[in-house]
Amino acid sequence: MNEETPHPEQDQPPESELEYQDPREMRREERRQRRAERRGAGGWVGGAVLVILGLVFLLRNTGIFELENWWALFILIPALGSFATAWNNYQNSGGRFTAAVRGPLIGGFILLMVSAAFLFSLDFGLLWPVFLILGGIALLFNALGSS
Repeated sequence: MNEETPHPEQDQPPESELEYQDPREMRREERRQRRAERRGAGGWVGGAVLVILGLVFLLRNTGIFELENWWALFILIPALGSFATAWNNYQNSGGRFTAAVRGPLIGGFILLMVSAAFLFSLDFGLLWPVFLILGGIALLFNALGSS
């Protein structure tokens, strides 16, 4: 019953067997991964914008749906970009609702509300409390979230 426990030094291979990784190459690989993640988000946003614009113009040309301030659809482009950024940050944080997720998410909702106000000719006098509510939600999330 005189068993020896292995020493931590014995569990590791000698330094000559350890593979050397160039720090510059590691940074290049990290950049490649980030670019690949951004490409996916850009395609999603661009595709969604084209589909929404196409549907609105199709409905407008057929007379089914009429928008007077159709130009406000272009405000949706940065809103969708903010939502895509929030989604990517959410996935990169391991499904945690961090500050990097909350910021773009609240910004996207604000841009969405501005766009909706112009698209549907909503009265800003009635709508401004929604912006206060969104700001308050952002502050509450930041105060409650430690990440």
